[in-house]
Amino acid sequence: MRISVTGATGNVGSALLRRLTGSGQHQVTGLARRLPDAGYTDPDVTWVAVDLTRESCAPALRAAFAGADAVIHLAWGFQPSHDQDYLERLALDGTRRVIEAATAEQVPHLVHMSSIGAYSAKVDDEPVAEDWPTEGIASSWYGRTKAAAERMLDAHEASGRSPVVTRMRPGIVGQRSAGSALLRYGVPGLVPAAALDWLPVLPMDRRLRVPMVHSDDVAAAVEQVLLRRATGAFNLAAEPPLTTDRIAKALGARPLHVPSAVLRPLMSAAWHARLQQVDPGWLDLAFGLPLLDTSRARRELGWVPTVDAQTVFEETLAGMRGAASDRTSVLRPRSVAAQLRAAVRQGPVSSRQQP
Repeated sequence: MRISVTGATGNVGSALLRRLTGSGQHQVTGLARRLPDAGYTDPDVTWVAVDLTRESCAPALRAAFAGADAVIHLAWGFQPSHDQDYLERLALDGTRRVIEAATAEQVPHLVHMSSIGAYSAKVDDEPVAEDWPTEGIASSWYGRTKAAAERMLDAHEASGRSPVVTRMRPGIVGQRSAGSALLRYGVPGLVPAAALDWLPVLPMDRRLRVPMVHSDDVAAAVEQVLLRRATGAFNLAAEPPLTTDRIAKALGARPLHVPSAVLRPLMSAAWHARLQQVDPGWLDLAFGLPLLDTSRARRELGWVPTVDAQTVFEETLAGMRGAASDRTSVLRPRSVAAQLRAAVRQGPVSSRQQP
């Protein structure tokens, strides 16, 4: 099978390439804004540099999709969090361009990496199936863009044109090699990774319930979707959901109940002051999104997660503590010295202009 993958150098993309190239059954084209280091993947992977925020990428996209049996669209962005116009261009203009190119090249199958973030707010802690509304959470740019991308897919499907569409909706996706990337996204640049071991207390609302899944298990589900030409939406999550107590235990910290209504203004003030790079919409997501019913993936894909959610979190946390990385720009090593040099040259990551 010939498969083109956007965002192939990221957290899910790296796991997916391991999966697809490991079987020897697929020819893979990887697309990314910045290409990986030599020797990063199987030598048979063809790499194409594409910046989805630019209209000029359309010819390269069409060439990369020509003759493909499937396109897997993973590309998304998380920083700079103070440049949400850029993030929305990547998410929405990028998704539109992928749909247009796949349609123009008559690719039979488009697999879109949506997210739990596309779902509307929960009403309780009962897991929801794929028919739960996908209107996002308005205060989160991530939720808004994931929901808006789903509307683009709705419009494409209503047109009756090829490709057919599959939507993957995983919970939080983790693996060890994403450690450095997650540190850059969530921890101020001057704070060393070792600081994760210095946290005696975790101030967090005890109501937290968050689904999580391993990158390799997401990759396994995507491969089954390709092989079975399964369409529609699939929730992906492992048990048990993360809670404040479980997170605190993994950190070796004591949980301290602080209502999210108290945490939010503090988080917002720190974000606006550029003291940390995580905007308060992520807190709204954490406490607003539902748990996931994965029955459809288990029934129609034969999918069963191989790693439980607590182990996924502990592996990812170990990757953050060790600043684990891979040979791509997205998963590159993170160090305080490198972060300091970048901050001096380019400003804080939360408002840094993209090259």
